This record gives sequence, structure tokens and C-alpha cells, in this order.
Amino acid sequence: MKTTTSIPASRSLKTFVLFVTLLLSFSPGLFAIDLQSALSRGLAGEVDNGYLAIPPGATNEAQPLVKSVNNQRRAAYASLATKNGVTPEIAGQVTFEKRYPEFPVGTWVKIQGRWTQK
Repeated sequence: MKTTTSIPASRSLKTFVLFVTLLLSFSPGLFAIDLQSALSRGLAGEVDNGYLAIPPGATNEAQPLVKSVNNQRRAAYASLATKNGVTPEIAGQVTFEKRYPEFPVGTWVKIQGRWTQK
């Protein structure tokens, strides 16, 4: 996937993206399921806009987790966008692109509107 705007590569940006990635990888203990379990069980999937969604055929068991993580990501993308002079949408797309290689095999991903498993 290509974006028309790119975020300048810098050490501080890489550090920030790593921090956001780590922050978003952990979910509060309030949920019956954690993010890694939801992804590995196919109850949640990654979308090319940087957010989570429920993949086709999955139950809504992970919906509260998806909503919470997406709220955290929304705030992180807004901050990243402000710091780099881009839109939050571009920040989300770029973060997805940087994180994609780290998604385990079998992770549901939605790219350009189409769900598939990595």
C-alpha cells in the first residue's frame, strides 16, 4: 500500500512509533480477552488504516477490546500526526505499514477493503 504523504524518518519518530506499538500491544486487564489472544484466535484483525476491526465470521466477543484499543490508537495517531505535520489518517496508515511485517502468520488483515489472513 502506498501513501501520498510520508512521515520523515527520524530517530525520534522511530522511537515514538515503537512506543506507540508497545503501548497499543497491551490492553487493560478489564477485558475477558487480551489483544494478542483476540488476534491469534481470529476475533480481531488489523486494518490498513491502523485500527482494529472484527473479521468476517468472528463473534463480537472482542468488540469491547477493539473499541478500547481503537480509542487508544486514535489518540496516539493524533499525537503522532501533530508532531509530524500529517493527518491522523496518514499516521495510522504509516503505523500499519511499519507494523505489518511483525504480524504473526494467520493474523486477519483488511487491506483496501478486503479481508485476508497473513
